[in-house]
Amino acid sequence: MKPTLFVLAAGMGSRYGGLKQLDGLGPNGETIMDYSIYDAIRGGFGKVVFVIRKDFEADFREKVLNKYINHIPVELVFQSPDKLPEGFTCPADRVKPWGTNHAVMMGKCVINEPFAVINADDFYGRDSFAVIGRWLSEMDGKTDRYCMVGYRVGNTLSESGSVSRGVCSMDDSRMLTDVVERTRIERIDGVVKYCDENDQWVSIDDNTPVSMNMWGFTPDYFVHSDEAFVEFLNENIGNLKSEFYIPFVVNNLIKRGTSTVEVLDTTAAWFGVTYAQDRPSVVAKIQALVDAGEYPDKLF
Repeated sequence: MKPTLFVLAAGMGSRYGGLKQLDGLGPNGETIMDYSIYDAIRGGFGKVVFVIRKDFEADFREKVLNKYINHIPVELVFQSPDKLPEGFTCPADRVKPWGTNHAVMMGKCVINEPFAVINADDFYGRDSFAVIGRWLSEMDGKTDRYCMVGYRVGNTLSESGSVSRGVCSMDDSRMLTDVVERTRIERIDGVVKYCDENDQWVSIDDNTPVSMNMWGFTPDYFVHSDEAFVEFLNENIGNLKSEFYIPFVVNNLIKRGTSTVEVLDTTAAWFGVTYAQDRPSVVAKIQALVDAGEYPDKLF
């Protein structure tokens, strides 16, 4: 059974100002998502599921789904703050959804095979889809064995300033032992450093693996997520800014010895449009990949 690609697209445009996932950045107006779908097809994926906001459905079907129809099967699921387990009521003031792992939970009704999770607005690169697609294709019927594509931190930095990354620790077998969110990482005098909780700058090697929210799961992950979400809501339902992130669930499963997460290495360089001023450099990077023959001039 071919794995499924699950694209998180419900948080569209909050920082960039506009629906950045629909911004044409390729030579023929291709979006970053188009490159991800193209790479996923090359990497052996058999279906794509998008999680979006319900109020965006008509636009999304017209501008996004139509172009993939003859290339790969696609499905839509919807994330909203009121999609909560029985016994919980969404606070009236809650506007934003409950975070990335809540978005993942929306796929439970349509995903029954191993699946990869990605952000809609991140450019992950061809090699990463090949690596995770190969790994997931061997996971059918298995449980509690997950993976994460660990980007080398030096391949994920921004020219415009510091970035936030999940810095990963792993054992000698490349099994994840911890993910710590570092909110200020940048290259200073040629060395990659992050600012720790004591405001001290700590140096790390260029090849240190970081999470860019590219995960591989089997369907049993939905069951673990349901259980963890109840725990999370019992503590956080009244906190309007609290979010239920993927690393929160993954770390708990690792610490309890329930699941393992293998860190897959990739030579791919990540890039993305976080702020409007990032756009020109992303356009140039995509054009360079097209010029080098990595992608055709027109994808779909």
